Amino acid sequence: MSGHSHWATTKHAKAKTDAARGKIFSRIAKEIMLAAKVNGDPNTNPALRTLVEKGRKANMPKDNIENAIKKGTGELAGAAAFEEITYEGYAAGGVGIIVNVLTDNKNRAAADVGHVFKRNGSDFATRGAVSRNFERKGQILIAKDAMAGETPVTEDFLMEVALEAGADDIKTTDEGFEITTAPADYQAVETALEEKGIPTVSSEIVYLPMEGTTVAVNDLSQAKAILKFVDALDENDDVQNVYHNADISDEIMEKIEAEDK
Repeated sequence: MSGHSHWATTKHAKAKTDAARGKIFSRIAKEIMLAAKVNGDPNTNPALRTLVEKGRKANMPKDNIENAIKKGTGELAGAAAFEEITYEGYAAGGVGIIVNVLTDNKNRAAADVGHVFKRNGSDFATRGAVSRNFERKGQILIAKDAMAGETPVTEDFLMEVALEAGADDIKTTDEGFEITTAPADYQAVETALEEKGIPTVSSEIVYLPMEGTTVAVNDLSQAKAILKFVDALDENDDVQNVYHNADISDEIMEKIEAEDK
């Protein structure tokens, strides 16, 4: 799940996914299989290498990662013909929702995802109605206290590494650093950070709301409704990612996190 308040929603999503680790492993495995169809060697396939690292960070067993690669290359049976589909709609208060699906049965996926929309008082929007306010970007989050070996990761250090590798922008927040890239430059930036030993909190290509298109959410009940909707979508096995343009205030997120404890 990713919204405008990237760090807050990343922490919220992590708390949810820690309770459903098996589903996370399944999602990463599907992505690995797709990437491995092109080239099953992480050393020469940057996209696969990034996904393998994503699996390791999620504590995905080594055997699961290796089997997913072998299924993708055809060494093991079981690699289904996955299809990528995107659904769009709205949550409470006109918040835009984009749902990324990777499925071997598009009819099942459409029915299941549509059911979640209806349960939350919504329905699919016309294609492009929501996504026109988002753009595909590589997004890399790095903790403020991150260390590259014995070297503290500073904004100057990141600018030297990431901007030289092709990053578009680096933002500094209380929680850390957010690097954004064009999708075509994402792998080069990810590789440059990896070579410098800079650890990341999250790293992937996402949908980010364009400037001026976010929806401010300062009401607790509205925020809960939005997050409940997003979590319900996230629980579906065919759903890979859910993106939204809600700008939920830190105060509201803190209240929700306190209630979740």
